[in-house]
Amino acid sequence: MNISTIQLQHPNFVQLVKSILEETGLEAGWLELEVTESILLEDTETLKESLGKLKALGISMSIDDFGTGFTSLNYLRQFSFDRVKIDRSFVQDINNELNGKAITSTIITLAHKLGMEVVAEGIEDSVQLSYLTDELCDEGQGYYFCRPKAGDQHDLVAMNKK
Repeated sequence: MNISTIQLQHPNFVQLVKSILEETGLEAGWLELEVTESILLEDTETLKESLGKLKALGISMSIDDFGTGFTSLNYLRQFSFDRVKIDRSFVQDINNELNGKAITSTIITLAHKLGMEVVAEGIEDSVQLSYLTDELCDEGQGYYFCRPKAGDQHDLVAMNKK
């Protein structure tokens, strides 16, 4: 589920999420909240506190569109994300040799060394899939697998699960 900076900065957001989990009976481990990389340019102490409380509930956190903004590597160290989603622009560059391979490979390696899983967005052909699989990307999504589906259907594909 995508969340915004405004939501994370709201003083009751964590309690609201906790209440919704209790009301619905959803186990926290089944919920993944996703923020865009631009969120890290905001008030980091407030965000770090909110993200920490959400993680303490057992909720998984991912950072979307990684590599497209102004993220400092320091932010990856400060915030405990479970998953990094590589922006589709880098995946598209895999076919064009515009440094997409090098950047994508580096993001995958860095994320794994920091204990995060990696999702590649925008996979559209077998060349991209093959490269990402060889680089040990964990999951992928994109038109190669299927067109967008309704919200109750899942389109992530595990690529390198043991």
